[in-house]
Amino acid sequence: MFVWSSICEAKGMRLAAQMIFLATALSLTGCASRAVGVLVPSGTASDATKVDLLVATTRAPSADPGVLFGGERADHVTAAEIVVSIPPEKNRKVGQVQWPKKLPADPEHDFSTVSVKPLADFADARYWLKERMPKSRRVLVFVHGFNNRYEDAVYRYAQIVHDSKTDVAPVIFTWPSRASVFDYNYDKESTNYSRDALERLLRNAADDPSVGEITVMAHSMGSWLTIEALRQMAIRDGRVKPKIKDVILASPDLDVDVFKTQWLAMGPDKPKFTIFVSRDDRALALSRRISGNVDRVGQIDPSQEPYRSALERSGITVIDLTAVKSGDKLNHGKFAESPEVVRLLGDRLIEGQTVTDSNIGFGDRLGAVALGTAQTVGSAASLAVSAPILIFDPNTRQNYKGQIDRLNTSAGNTLTTAVGE
Repeated sequence: MFVWSSICEAKGMRLAAQMIFLATALSLTGCASRAVGVLVPSGTASDATKVDLLVATTRAPSADPGVLFGGERADHVTAAEIVVSIPPEKNRKVGQVQWPKKLPADPEHDFSTVSVKPLADFADARYWLKERMPKSRRVLVFVHGFNNRYEDAVYRYAQIVHDSKTDVAPVIFTWPSRASVFDYNYDKESTNYSRDALERLLRNAADDPSVGEITVMAHSMGSWLTIEALRQMAIRDGRVKPKIKDVILASPDLDVDVFKTQWLAMGPDKPKFTIFVSRDDRALALSRRISGNVDRVGQIDPSQEPYRSALERSGITVIDLTAVKSGDKLNHGKFAESPEVVRLLGDRLIEGQTVTDSNIGFGDRLGAVALGTAQTVGSAASLAVSAPILIFDPNTRQNYKGQIDRLNTSAGNTLTTAVGE
């Protein structure tokens, strides 16, 4: 009994140490030297860029006007129009949210809030959509992840919209997160609490005649909320609303077994799915530990079985960011912080395009450069160096095979392994 209790205690201590590490890393990456309560309007600069967002939330209001909404749950959805000022290009780096270190913010160097306008009801939200609908008639709905304040979600999404330079009407759905690494279970239950509300938001947007098509992008734990809302919609209606064309899951904190059942429940007429994964994601590694050691979707290796065949059958495109470097110590936010990935989002995915052009995969174009380099220097390792973003879609996988068959003799088995064949 003593030995068993000692083993359990040791495991518990290791998990606690990992939680402390994660909490420390999150504080270093997200909150160091950062002002809180930034949603009090601070104006803009003459050469800054303004991003106009429609923000819907199931969070309870805060008495602090700079916070607006906290981490507790409300019994109804509240919406607001929030305009965020992005510093001039000369004063910032793509992929970064430049938080003010003190208030009021300096719009020349900081993200700042220009205005906050509460919206009374759905009619106001529909009017906002109609007035700001671009020529593409595309709406991008973003659902944030675990451990996010309301202002975290708003400023991060403003950064994504600005840096991706995509032509959309930007909508964000923010759910009740207590913004603490030690409140993982509360946050997870908050996603369950909010799935009906997100489903209604997506349904209302799809029913709006001014909307042409919808892309939904979710990060981390927000992926669970998104998939649950779409699953419910499919069960009620027999399919996901046709205007919801694309779903992008970034570092999804999803149990792979549960995702399979959710995927099947959505039926045959699904949106096109793209998933960003990274095997060095430390946040998902800990999530895996506290969730029964079941793989998380955002951490899989798409080149290996059983995932490779399953992805092939499903038609899901996976973008492997393991080799991509970013300023995120947890490697959990590469989709937003890497300039290359943000450009990929704006150039193709958010715009509703696939990652292939006329039977030639986007991954092939990256791979063609890498394979040519490998031939020249005789090193299969050049593939990873030349193509840090690896794209695994059915078209690319088939096209890679022909190239590898021709080069396999000179490049060896390491090259074969690198591209998953």
